[in-house]
Amino acid sequence: MATKCGNCGPGYSTPLEAMKGPREEIVYLPCIYRNTGTEAPDYLATVDVDPKSPQYCQVIHRLPMPNLKDELHHSGWNTCSSCFGDSTKSRTKLVLPSLISSRIYVVDVGSEPRAPKLHKVIEPKDIHAKCELAFLHTSHCLASGEVMISSLGDVKGNGKGGFVLLDAETFEVKGTWERRGGAAPLGYDFWYQPRHNVMISTEWAAPNVLRDGFNPADVEAGLYGSHLYVWDWQRHEIVQTLSLKDGLIPLEIRFLHNPDAAQGFVGCALSSTIQRFYKNEGGTWSVEKVIQVPPKKVKGWLLPEMPGLITDILLSLDDRFLYFSNWLHGDLRQYDISDPQRPRLTGQLFVGGSIVKGGPVQVLEDQELKSQPEPLVVKGKRVAGGPQMIQLSLDGKRLYVTTSLYSAWDKQFYPDLIREGSVMLQVDVDTVKGGLKLNPNFLVDFGKEPLGPALAHELRYPGGDCSSDIWI
Repeated sequence: MATKCGNCGPGYSTPLEAMKGPREEIVYLPCIYRNTGTEAPDYLATVDVDPKSPQYCQVIHRLPMPNLKDELHHSGWNTCSSCFGDSTKSRTKLVLPSLISSRIYVVDVGSEPRAPKLHKVIEPKDIHAKCELAFLHTSHCLASGEVMISSLGDVKGNGKGGFVLLDAETFEVKGTWERRGGAAPLGYDFWYQPRHNVMISTEWAAPNVLRDGFNPADVEAGLYGSHLYVWDWQRHEIVQTLSLKDGLIPLEIRFLHNPDAAQGFVGCALSSTIQRFYKNEGGTWSVEKVIQVPPKKVKGWLLPEMPGLITDILLSLDDRFLYFSNWLHGDLRQYDISDPQRPRLTGQLFVGGSIVKGGPVQVLEDQELKSQPEPLVVKGKRVAGGPQMIQLSLDGKRLYVTTSLYSAWDKQFYPDLIREGSVMLQVDVDTVKGGLKLNPNFLVDFGKEPLGPALAHELRYPGGDCSSDIWI
């Protein structure tokens, strides 16, 4: 730990202290077999990312879950920097909610970080009985000694944006965070900022709408989300609903890391916009579009216009750079957000995508590019899919990326991803002038997994990172 402290809890005292933390040596990421044709359970992969290690770029451990077709997706911690002041807490358990089965797996990564083991399984019936929630997504640790997990729906697959609370020691289901009957109509991601007594949540769609793939008619029918929900953090209730102009499918949300900050960003996937939300002088919240990725007119694709599809966003720990992935267009982007109202593009890199030369899609009109990008080949492997989940090193100098979004959508938009498996890549970041450059020597090929090609998803470092830790 960078902070010299005889009495500290997990994580770091501030985001800037976290930037001085040690270089990442291993990464945990869930690998999915649902919808791939391989009848095997999803598993947690441990990948060696230490350039000095003889096992660099290798999966060094696989922990299979005891059930089939869970659809592991995101993960969070039993405790993080929000509990930095509590020396009785330590970051030893990774919490893995299942998007489809609604199971929650608690994995012990403390005993042997390079060989995690299953600690506890929370069955869906416990969550259904105490919370009436299902289809679980984001997991955040709270300073109260609890773990909070967002839901997309109810047990029947209708939309219901509520929050499951777990005891972070026993992992017993305590009930819902929100008051009874107070869930949002839809759910997905959330981030809290206690100094402003606020939590904001986002929305995808009801599980029954998105579960088996994307149907454009559902957009026309208004079944996809376009709102942010502003919650009173102390009272656990919605105090404001923000309607997003050009904001269809607001997915990942990030407050600035500075706990005093009263603003942040959300990536709206289908509209391909980044929206900035901020607190007004009167205490209410507003939202404005600050980045628009223009769609491309295309031939040979599902629709005549292809959106970028912004599926993940990150903020560097010093709140200087914003990163996001355009899963369909295929590019990663870096923006300088020194002026959060006017983000400035400083880096762009194509990592696969749907518009590569020689593919089935022909671009007819493009407001940004003069020609279609070349397919990406790394260490002899042609990259299938597009850039999706991203994770930044603590010092901001390395960006890791995986290429799978969600198995049913992978199958629909990138059938070759199912056949070839996803990859994990690493991008070198210029933190002085801005800029992104692929590391040609880094490749983790999940197409070569022992049981068949797998879909690798969200990345976590054992000591926390810029999408898991919240400072209070």
